[in-house]
Amino acid sequence: MTFLNPLLLIGALGLALPILAHLLNRFQVQHTDWAAMQFLNRAVRVRSRQIKLRDLLLLIMRCVAMILLVLALSRPSWTGDSMLPGERRAGVVIAIDSSFSMGHGPEGKTRFDEALKRVEVIRNKMAPGDPITLALMGGDDRVVLRNMAYSDQRFDDALVGLSAGPGTMDLANEPKRIAELVADMEAPQKEVYIITDAQASDWKQPSSQLREAMADLGARANVFVVPVTGDDSNLAVTDLELVSGVLRKGTTARYRATVRNCGSATASSVSVQCRVDGVEIDRKIIPVIEAGSSETVSLFVPFHNAGATRITAEVSGDALAADNVRRTVAVVRDRVSVLCVDGSSGDAGRLVVAALLARADGVQSEDYIVRSVPWLSFPAEDLSQVDVVVIADVPEITKQQANDLEKFVREGNGLVWFAGNDVKAGAWNDRAASPETPLLPAQLKSVVNSRDAQGAGKPLDADMPDHTVCQPLLSLPEDLLSETRFNEVMEVTPSPNSFTVLRLAGSGAPLLLEQSLGRGQVFMFTTTAENDWNNMALTPVFPMVMQQIVTYLSGREFERPRSVGDSLSLTYVDQPDANDAVFETPAGDNITVPVREVGGQYVALLESAPEDGYYTARVSVQAAGVPIAVNVDSAESDIGSLPEAELTENLEGLGLSVVYGDVELSSAIESSRTGRSAWRFFMIAALIFLLIECLLADRMMVRNTTKRKAGDDAMDDESSDTLPQNA
Repeated sequence: MTFLNPLLLIGALGLALPILAHLLNRFQVQHTDWAAMQFLNRAVRVRSRQIKLRDLLLLIMRCVAMILLVLALSRPSWTGDSMLPGERRAGVVIAIDSSFSMGHGPEGKTRFDEALKRVEVIRNKMAPGDPITLALMGGDDRVVLRNMAYSDQRFDDALVGLSAGPGTMDLANEPKRIAELVADMEAPQKEVYIITDAQASDWKQPSSQLREAMADLGARANVFVVPVTGDDSNLAVTDLELVSGVLRKGTTARYRATVRNCGSATASSVSVQCRVDGVEIDRKIIPVIEAGSSETVSLFVPFHNAGATRITAEVSGDALAADNVRRTVAVVRDRVSVLCVDGSSGDAGRLVVAALLARADGVQSEDYIVRSVPWLSFPAEDLSQVDVVVIADVPEITKQQANDLEKFVREGNGLVWFAGNDVKAGAWNDRAASPETPLLPAQLKSVVNSRDAQGAGKPLDADMPDHTVCQPLLSLPEDLLSETRFNEVMEVTPSPNSFTVLRLAGSGAPLLLEQSLGRGQVFMFTTTAENDWNNMALTPVFPMVMQQIVTYLSGREFERPRSVGDSLSLTYVDQPDANDAVFETPAGDNITVPVREVGGQYVALLESAPEDGYYTARVSVQAAGVPIAVNVDSAESDIGSLPEAELTENLEGLGLSVVYGDVELSSAIESSRTGRSAWRFFMIAALIFLLIECLLADRMMVRNTTKRKAGDDAMDDESSDTLPQNA
């Protein structure tokens, strides 16, 4: 037998109170001799034994009632058979997978709807007053009911409005969170029901960390994994990215949408629609997508107006709507202006301009301006009319110029920096790569030779990250990519906030680094723009990379999509007038976020985006808003469930039970619920003993009063007969 409240057993010491009162009552009796007492001696001797027996009986009943009351409050319970009567009671934790894969299926028959049916089976086995916890797993975990006494009405109210959300389930950490809920619960037996679609991507090869957490949870409670499965057919738009074109009014950009067939059957005639601000402007048909593979289509987006533009790619006719759409934002400008500051003899500026105008046949327009100026003319330039600055082989800049460029980038513009023979590393480090002016993403060192043993320069590393700048290079044939050779590079020490975009093959030395600075970006080449350190300008690599960089830099941070659960930020160049920023959710709710100073800049940070769609960020409630695209995590789109036999095998030895179907679940609950609680029995018994004791004590008091009165009358009669004779 165990006790839920063992410390209350100390209350058994209260048993001494009625005994002590009884003993004290005996010692407080005072004997007073008086003449008439002799007439009661006979009656007292006859009744004294009866009085002692009755007092002892009352004392025993009071002590038993006290013991029973203490036992009831300490909540005794046991598992298995016992001679004592008891109720089959349990504390229950129900954890429902609410990730967006649970929304798969027709309306009213989704996996989440099936999960709610399993919940009905579990609740039918509960008694009023049993502790229950109901939690949703997926995205931001939510506890709907926490350790509440069960009642039908309260539970019905809690189920209203529950549905699958847009987030993913963090299976590695869920057992720990459930264990915390179990620890908060007091019950003779604890049960945990994990209702999930048992996705193969999560459950196929459980990590050692997950197995350890599951085993610990199994030691705390009876754990049941209750799968709700369905077919695995699902199409998902996993990516939507800008491939070519400048985000400028009057131009057309090419976006690439990637559609993945996550099911086990071939999908045919898949229609992909492209919408701009809700209006369909392009549609493509993918003839066939094999099971488990992806296909891409090009979508052409014309920009008729300047400003923020919402772009979506969507497939239709799918059983899981959450991942059928991919969103992005394009901030279209009236014009794009690029200024190249040339510190060399003029070759660097000429090659940069030629690369940026390569697809425009070298023709500039009032909407797309690319200029090159000598280094000494840079102080006279008005940066407010420029979107991207390219600095090539500039020996040094003043501290004021470094501050001006830093402010230029923080306002949302772009900077591209090239090394060169004339670059003074120490001056750049002091004025543009220090903590006070963190303009460059790396500290400069010396120039190193990167030729191989045969004297040939090293090529680009073909293993590139998933970055916008790398996208056109990934489409090049390997032999064409390897023709770009680098004989010398500048050795650098990247800053902690930098990211390496391109590397040299073999050595892995950084060739192109990126760093975010305020609302803008900085790209840094450790090689030159001219041909003395490389042959990059003579290959297709240079124009492809430069055009992609300018397209990337001429955007804004709002254009980069986030996923559900990611943080959303609004960055200010200067200290704002308002203390709070406002994020409007896709559902139309306003979330107020305080503005804080972080790293010398002012930022409003929404720590977690709770849903997918377009958010609107405002510096204040009255200010104009800027859209931010938030998508679901496509990793959740592989909705295939693990077969029953494999799931059972993977969880073997962890003290868990895998239960399919309503009938099997009901039977499993009946067979496993062996915990019994007897506190009601002890409480009722204590009340019965107290009631009997009260009735008995009251009756004895009445009888004693009656007999005392009769004895007083008899004494008066006897005294009246005796006194005259003595007289």
